[in-house]
Amino acid sequence: MFAKAFRVKSNTAIKGSDRRRLRADVAAAFPGLGTDQVSVLVPGKEELNTVKLYAHRGDAVTVYVSGGNPILFELEKNLYPTVYTLWSYPDLLPTFTTWPLVLEKLVGGADLMLPGLVVPPAGLPQVQKGDLCAITLVGNRAPVAVGIAAMSTAEMLTSGLKGRGFSMLHTYQDHLWRSGDKSSLPSIAPLALDPPDLEKEESITADPAMQEDLRCLTLEGEDENGEAQQQMCGRKSLSEASEDSNSRGLNPDPTDSRTLQEQMDELLQRCFLHALKCQVKKADLPLLTSIFLGNHMFSCCPKGRQLDIKKSSYRKLSKFLQQMQQEQIVQVEELSKGVESIVAVDWKHPRITSFVIPEPSPTSQTIQEGSREQPYHPPDIKSLYCVPANMTLLFQESGHKKGSILEGGEVRTIIINYAKKNDLVDANNKNLVKLDPILCDCILEKNEQHTVMKLPWDSLLTRCFEKLQPAYQVSFPGQEPIVKKGKICPIDISLAQRASNKKVTVVRNLEPYGLDPCSVASILQQRCQASTTVTPAPGAKDSLQVQIQGNQVHHLSRLLLEEYRLPRKYIQGLEKAPKPAKKK
Repeated sequence: MFAKAFRVKSNTAIKGSDRRRLRADVAAAFPGLGTDQVSVLVPGKEELNTVKLYAHRGDAVTVYVSGGNPILFELEKNLYPTVYTLWSYPDLLPTFTTWPLVLEKLVGGADLMLPGLVVPPAGLPQVQKGDLCAITLVGNRAPVAVGIAAMSTAEMLTSGLKGRGFSMLHTYQDHLWRSGDKSSLPSIAPLALDPPDLEKEESITADPAMQEDLRCLTLEGEDENGEAQQQMCGRKSLSEASEDSNSRGLNPDPTDSRTLQEQMDELLQRCFLHALKCQVKKADLPLLTSIFLGNHMFSCCPKGRQLDIKKSSYRKLSKFLQQMQQEQIVQVEELSKGVESIVAVDWKHPRITSFVIPEPSPTSQTIQEGSREQPYHPPDIKSLYCVPANMTLLFQESGHKKGSILEGGEVRTIIINYAKKNDLVDANNKNLVKLDPILCDCILEKNEQHTVMKLPWDSLLTRCFEKLQPAYQVSFPGQEPIVKKGKICPIDISLAQRASNKKVTVVRNLEPYGLDPCSVASILQQRCQASTTVTPAPGAKDSLQVQIQGNQVHHLSRLLLEEYRLPRKYIQGLEKAPKPAKKK
């Protein structure tokens, strides 16, 4: 949007009322910011200007400037942060990573194609189509661009990371950035929980052939020789993570007495042998080790398990392959500086020939062959009413009996027709209904039986609804509606204190809303950068609960309300989000 020079229409100091409105709009648009952070971003007394401009394509844009730097811009009543703001709040938006060489194309106005993404070990952030996202470069968490997701994360994974990923709005070094103090890109270290392999990344971008491929990724979205995608398939999709709501997901086998590291070592070797025996052919060699991991080993991971090399004793793929080379199963060479490839495999090695291939279940075969991850759509939840025994006489004339399930409109029509058919509408006042013995028995209390003879229509209908038993209907797109008696249990968010004196966030009752606890746990692990577990919910049959380390109610609020678009009335516990620290 700002790849070319824009035309300024006006530049004025913001009014006090507009300043307060902007602060409220920022808090609503970016709930992850605390009150103090919003006050710093939109200061109360310091100079703050409103710049109205026209982009080179004619878009009318309002830019908010503080301290000489553009901090926010508004387009079609939507607020967007600039890179200056994101450098102060690098975790404000879901973040995707690309290669440094791609930045040149983004600054020139190109959109980011999916083959240009680098998939971190924790997987891609979970976003929906149309979500606002930040783009960073390998090895640096400082955002270099702001864009709109062209598809959901699930659709990205289903597409095989091909096609247009993000429509870019603003980048580092574009004309909006130039209107500020032109600060250089800061260096923000990656999270300690997920350190990147910088040596490998630097060696990849140092490869001349790779440089040319990367330059094409933003425009063409394809890589003919596949090298640029060597780190793009390193995680399972959400559809794989949610194949079975009863699977342990990220957890090790609870029946296994071995340590997690021992279990991961065994899983790593199992996936390695399975991939060599079933997937890799002689014609595939030489094969980049990262391609081998992403395209072959991960796809051989058993259902309900997740391969994580960092949790094994090897810690890195290169160390594991060195061990396999010492056992003379494979031969690994550095064909280009810093980039290793498997150049030979001994398919007659006893460990490969003796490996027994596990038989996939018919269900998993069906999923692998034909399914596609669909974006989540919240269910349509409708309140219904069930006829109790003491109201059977009132409803039997309309053909209903004890236990019949009715919608609110049906109940209203039945009551009105009953009153008219039995000549109960007061002749002198059409707003009143005379109560016959059946109505008296159904809706009146004992002490009212001989004192209340008539009721207004609204009071009559209200009492009838109160005496009926609750029920509900849940409808998911493309599925038959589910009808159950009682009230639907809201998603319950609570905080608990563990023996280690650490807080954990517990989420229950996800299943009635079509949410798989294992998938939610995987998403929250990535978003919160915290450990998650999925366990049976106490006192609930066939129900699981998700447990996240720390107070993560803010992340849950954004996930459930903004991304999944569930109505707030079906979620309880959102008020337990951490309060922003007060200034002393």
